[in-house]
Amino acid sequence: MTGPTAYLLERAWLDAGAGAPAWHDDVVVEVTDGRFTHVEPECPAALAERVPGLSLPGFANAHSHVFHRALRGRTQRERGSFWTWREQMYAVAARLDPDSLFALARAAYREMAAAGYTGVGEFHYLHHRPDGTAYADPTAMAGAVVAAAREAGIRIALLDTCYLSSGLGAPPEGVQRRFSDGDAEGWARRRSSLVDAAHADVGVVVGAAIHSVRAVPRDQLATVVAAAEGAPLHVHLSEQVAENDACLAAYGVTPTRLLADTGALGPTTSAVHATHLTDDDIALLGAAHAFACFCPTTERDLGDGIGPSRALHDAGARLTIGSDSHAVVDPYEELRAVELDERLASRARGHWVAAELLLAGTATGHASLGFADAGRIAVGARADLVTLDPASPRTAGTGHDEGTVVFAATSADVTRVMVDGRVVVREGDREEIGRDLERAVRRVTTP
Repeated sequence: MTGPTAYLLERAWLDAGAGAPAWHDDVVVEVTDGRFTHVEPECPAALAERVPGLSLPGFANAHSHVFHRALRGRTQRERGSFWTWREQMYAVAARLDPDSLFALARAAYREMAAAGYTGVGEFHYLHHRPDGTAYADPTAMAGAVVAAAREAGIRIALLDTCYLSSGLGAPPEGVQRRFSDGDAEGWARRRSSLVDAAHADVGVVVGAAIHSVRAVPRDQLATVVAAAEGAPLHVHLSEQVAENDACLAAYGVTPTRLLADTGALGPTTSAVHATHLTDDDIALLGAAHAFACFCPTTERDLGDGIGPSRALHDAGARLTIGSDSHAVVDPYEELRAVELDERLASRARGHWVAAELLLAGTATGHASLGFADAGRIAVGARADLVTLDPASPRTAGTGHDEGTVVFAATSADVTRVMVDGRVVVREGDREEIGRDLERAVRRVTTP
C-alpha cells in the first residue's frame, strides 16, 4: 500500500451521495492505491498538486469494435449502404492477426483515453484464424486486445461475443468463420479460460455478448445467458429494420421479445443501438431495467436511424454511450447527439438535460461494464479524473458547468486524464498518438 497523493482541483463535478452531483471549486482529493480516499471541496491546499480546469469523472465507452478504427475516412469515399460498409469491415477483419490487432487496438485505446474515456467495453468477436481454425493459444486475439488496453492505460470489459451464424441459422460465410466457435457450448468453453486468466486483474472484466439474434440461433441463446450469469451481457439489438423483419419471419416475434423469452434481458444486459423498437419492446427493456447503449455518431454514419432514448429512460432502462465503429471518438459529441437527434426526430427541444447525459456517460456507463465503483469523484471510487480546458474557443464563456461539458466541449479540450490513480494522458500526447494510429492503420490497410 502506498501513501496518498493529493491534488487540488480548480473546479470539479462531485458525487453527492443520494443527491445530484454538483460543481465545486478548490476541491482537494487524495488518491491511495488507485482510489479516492479523501474528497473535500472549498479547501485550498498549498501542498497539493494543482490541476487547473474542469475536472470530471472518467467516461465509459460502453460499445467498441476497436478494429473498425481502420475504416475511418475510407468507407465514406463512395455511396453505399450498411451492408456495403459491412463488406469493407470484413476485409479489414480478414487481415488481422494477434500482433497487428494489438498495435491497432493500443493506438485506438490511446485515442479513446485522450478523449476522456477511462473504461471501454470491447465487443470482441475476432476469435480465430481467418479460415476459422484456432490459434495455438485459443485466446490469442482476446489477449491481444486486453494487453493493448492495459498498455494504453484504459480499463477494459472484454465482451467476448458469441457469433455462430451468417443469418438466422445459416452457417458462417467467408471471414465470419473466424468469429464462430461452432456452437454456444464451444464459445462458453473458450470464454471460461479468459475468465480464469483475468481473475486477478482489477482493470479487466470478462463479460459476454450475443452478437445479434441473426448471429445466434434461438436454441443457443439460453446457453450464452447461463454462461454470462453475474457478468455484463451485451447484444446488438434492432439496429436495422431488416433485422426485425428477418426475426419476425423466422420466429414470429421481435428481437427484443425473443431475448426476453429466452432469459437474455435483465439488469446486467446492455441493448446496443435499440433503434427500431415497438412500444412493447420499450416496455420489456424498461421492465428489465436493462441498459440501452446509444452510439449516435456511428448510427448516423451508417444511416441506422434515431432510437427512442427518452422513451426507454422513462420506461426504466438506463442510457449509456459508445463510439462503436470509431467514425468519431468523442464522448461529448455522443452525449449531445442523444439530445440533438431527439430534437430532429420530434422537432422539439428539451428531452434531456446535461446533468442526466453526463451521468449516462460516466457512472451508468461504467456500471454497464461491470465497474460499478467507477464514474464518480467520491471516497472509495476508482480514481479517474478527466480535465477540460475551460478557456478554449469552444468552452470559453459557456458557464463552466455540465452544459459546457455536454453542449460545448470536444475531445480536443481534454488536457489531462487519470485512470485508477495513474495519469495516462497529458498535454502534448496527441501527436504521438496520431503517429501510432497512422502506422497501425497502414499496416492493416496497405495491400
